[in-house]
Amino acid sequence: MSTLHGTLVRLEPLSLAHAPDLAKAAEEDRSAYAFTMVPRAGEVEAYISAQLTRPGLTPFAQVRTLDGAAVGCTGFWNPRPWPGRTDLAAIEIGFTWLAASAQGTGINTEAKLLMFAHAFEEMGVARVDLKTDARNTRSRRALERLGATFEGVLRSWSASWAPGEDGMLRDSAVYSVIASEWPAVRENLTARRSEQE
Repeated sequence: MSTLHGTLVRLEPLSLAHAPDLAKAAEEDRSAYAFTMVPRAGEVEAYISAQLTRPGLTPFAQVRTLDGAAVGCTGFWNPRPWPGRTDLAAIEIGFTWLAASAQGTGINTEAKLLMFAHAFEEMGVARVDLKTDARNTRSRRALERLGATFEGVLRSWSASWAPGEDGMLRDSAVYSVIASEWPAVRENLTARRSEQE
């Protein structure tokens, strides 16, 4: 996967070269990470190695163009082909987190714009999925602001990342954007990014 370039953020294929920046980013105010898998500074190299070997995941470092610092991660996840074909019908955007200093700066908006554009216009998918812990109201509001459609809650769907819930399952709130909705979502994200620049 090649680098996806924006004005606020560059999505670079994740590598161990991003570890020092991500270790700093991960140790900023962690209060927004109650339901999100974000490594501690000492875990970043192992986290990156795990992301690079996780089947079905194409991970990126979110690099702030202002100073060239890696301030978070995101990725394409769970690619699904069309029935009886090899080309993709759907993909998920996930494993997303940002340093506290990068939140609310337009980086998340532009990163999603870049990823949706790549998924719909380069990969040619019919659908992009997004999921979050059903209890994560902050993340759910952010997904709704993107223009994604809420589809429901999958009960006991995947591993919980909440503190004290190791080995437990979480309920996942599922959102999506389909190809016919992409032009309106693109317009919304482009307008929101312009407001945040």
